[in-house]
Amino acid sequence: MADAGGVAADQLRAFIERIERLEEEKKSLADDIRQVYAEAKANGFDPKIMRQVIKLRKMEEHDRKEQEALLDLYSHALGIDRG
Repeated sequence: MADAGGVAADQLRAFIERIERLEEEKKSLADDIRQVYAEAKANGFDPKIMRQVIKLRKMEEHDRKEQEALLDLYSHALGIDRG
């Protein structure tokens, strides 16, 4: 392992290359996700609402209920009818 100023250059290079590969994979996955949203939109679904649903599905149930209760409280305070 080559040492440059106390840094293990080979090990550092390996980490950097791994990160670069993962970043490329992340970009590819993001492109795939955009394509799925475009396909869903072409079939009549609203991608903005789909993103909200995905966000809600990631949340714990108690966090989701707390957020909904706060939204109801704030909406009521502002006179917004949420149905």
